[in-house]
Amino acid sequence: MKIKEIISALEMFAPLPLQDGFDNAGLQIGLTDAEATGALLCLDVTEAVIDEAIALGYNLIVSHHPLIFKGYKSFTGKDYVERCIMKAIKYDLVVYSMHTNMDNATDGVNYKIAEKIGLNNVRILDAKANGLLKLVTFVPEKQAESVRQALFDAGCGNIGKYDACSYNVNGKGTFRAGEGTHPFCGEPGELHEEPEVRIETILPVFKESSVMKALLDTHPYEEPAYDLYPLRNTWSQVGAGIIGELKEPESETEFLKRIKQLFEVGCVKHSRMKGRLIQTVALCGGSGAFLLPNAVKCHADVFITGEVKYHDYFSYENDILIAEIGHYESEQYTKEIFYSIIREKFPTLDIQMTRVNTNPIKYL
Repeated sequence: MKIKEIISALEMFAPLPLQDGFDNAGLQIGLTDAEATGALLCLDVTEAVIDEAIALGYNLIVSHHPLIFKGYKSFTGKDYVERCIMKAIKYDLVVYSMHTNMDNATDGVNYKIAEKIGLNNVRILDAKANGLLKLVTFVPEKQAESVRQALFDAGCGNIGKYDACSYNVNGKGTFRAGEGTHPFCGEPGELHEEPEVRIETILPVFKESSVMKALLDTHPYEEPAYDLYPLRNTWSQVGAGIIGELKEPESETEFLKRIKQLFEVGCVKHSRMKGRLIQTVALCGGSGAFLLPNAVKCHADVFITGEVKYHDYFSYENDILIAEIGHYESEQYTKEIFYSIIREKFPTLDIQMTRVNTNPIKYL
């Protein structure tokens, strides 16, 4: 299979438009028309990871953190990023990254962390805003079903765990076709009335172009009538962080010790214990301290993330137990998500998780 087919499968799981504005997820280096010889999965792209891929004979590296975050005017090998780029190009490697799009996706990074901890009733902590549109269109009754299905196939109608969601009202449309037109029904110059169905459905903003193409390709009219409305609804299936509940409450000490062992953390930093029982758990892999207000608002007992600022401990010490487990440690299981996606779609492809520990932070 070609590398671009593997990338397509990854992007079906976590579309690139889900990434945050600062991010640079996606193709970093290489030509994706090449046949894939194997895939190496990692959190960070380092020189050691590049060497590992070369030694294995693999030409695809899939990482969580992007290798490239800024523009370059020259490549001289002055830092590890430039050296990685130069070596990857020399050996015809493709480097592809899934960062905040994988963080924000359903069943992404934070869902994996929640699964490891054993949380139930898992939901998004900070659902994505301004990510949805409502589409309304008007279709002749006999063609309504085919147009509606085309919209669903293009990505409309998904609400939570439901799909094919729409609202349909029968009514009467009127129009007068002008000179030079070829109306589907009626005659040019004559006022025409047509029994029509008003179809309303919902779609992600990033699917607008594909949905509009499906509508225009399947609608029988020369000039289909449609409206697109931006929605203030939050997109509850996409966003930052996770909150859920443990099956049984645990003491603060028991819980933190379990997290330390589970994530193989050299040191768990935490705020002052107050003797609370831990049952409602909020979390965000990586640098997730910006979600502390959300965790407090949702009455979580503990908030787990990879990095927390010093003064955040003061600000929230009376509201919630804070547990800082390290950026790398919190996101280490992301490789398992990559593995599952690729293995399911391409069972014969050689895949390995890197054996290189790319965590730049060490503990005594």
